[in-house]
Amino acid sequence: MLKSSSKLAGKRVILGLSGGVDSAVAAILLQSQGADVQALHMTNWEDDGGYCTAADDLQDARQVCEQLGITLHHVNFSHEYYTQVFSHFLAEYRRGRTPNPDVLCNREIKFGTFYDYAKRLGGDFIATGHYARTTLVDDEVVLLKAKDRSKDQSYFLHAVSKDALQRTIFPLGELQKTEVREIARDHALHVQGKKDSTGICFIGERPFREFLSTYLPANPGPMQTPDGKVLGEHCGLMYYTLGQRQGLGIGGRQDTGNDPWYVATKDLESNTLIVVQGEHPLRYSQQLEASEPSWINGRPSDTFSCTAKVRYRQEDQNCTLSLHGNNTVLVDFAISQAAVTPGQYVVFYAGERCLGGAVIDRAIGHQDPMLKVS
Repeated sequence: MLKSSSKLAGKRVILGLSGGVDSAVAAILLQSQGADVQALHMTNWEDDGGYCTAADDLQDARQVCEQLGITLHHVNFSHEYYTQVFSHFLAEYRRGRTPNPDVLCNREIKFGTFYDYAKRLGGDFIATGHYARTTLVDDEVVLLKAKDRSKDQSYFLHAVSKDALQRTIFPLGELQKTEVREIARDHALHVQGKKDSTGICFIGERPFREFLSTYLPANPGPMQTPDGKVLGEHCGLMYYTLGQRQGLGIGGRQDTGNDPWYVATKDLESNTLIVVQGEHPLRYSQQLEASEPSWINGRPSDTFSCTAKVRYRQEDQNCTLSLHGNNTVLVDFAISQAAVTPGQYVVFYAGERCLGGAVIDRAIGHQDPMLKVS
């Protein structure tokens, strides 16, 4: 949001420093604008299995701060993360849904608990290495996509409060990832070649099923076609995502042809995984219903057109929104969408501007009313 060095000169900016290249370069850019930069490294998960990279990330953060002459604060938010993010993650899987913990982590931890802690450190602003932008429109902060569309993270930031966004700086929002790497090399940062983190942070490199089974008991059941033909047994509905192709164990059957199999939906009442083959209509939905909407700049009109995406990295899709009360959003897409997944987020845009988003509750269209999806 702030680009002029005069606005940052002498201002204390508390930077979320993860130990990766993005937040390290963010520190360099803030220093170049005259900011009094202090770093805050968060430990959000305590892992006894050796899969988490938290210890290495903290060491990398320390080395970056030593090189740049920045004060490093280290705080453990693992309790807050467990109660505000991970407990919801487990509850959603118990319901047979597929949650996205990154959105909640941003809202509750990085721009919630972290934001409050930064104010206690005397921060005038906070900053992160997210690829996103903010600007002012009629004296009101709005969230914009990053210039680097391949790295844009506005999808994960749609539920951050307007109050936090008003005091947040995204130094990387105008840059391409290649430029960030170049800055890191020019300053000889030891993290210049560090790989970007991927996946869910608290799972690390361990197999997902192994991790989830330590918290939730598996409940195997039938895997069948929509017309009731049983093809095998699933390991537990929570282990499967709508649209999933890999790991079904039913490929190469002589009686079904060579088209790949996909997860179409889950029937929770009968504990049945419904799978379809090829471009089956049950994989697509024209509409969806969502709840718990978050609007960055206030609730829009009851009906309006915009674009939306039902998963990160998806291209924006034209749609019409109908708002019912303050908690229900009906989204009608111009083109049917594949694998609309309950528990995930639908995020709304008007051009570059992120309007907000909501939690997907159910897909409407080909999947109704025969199959239950929520």
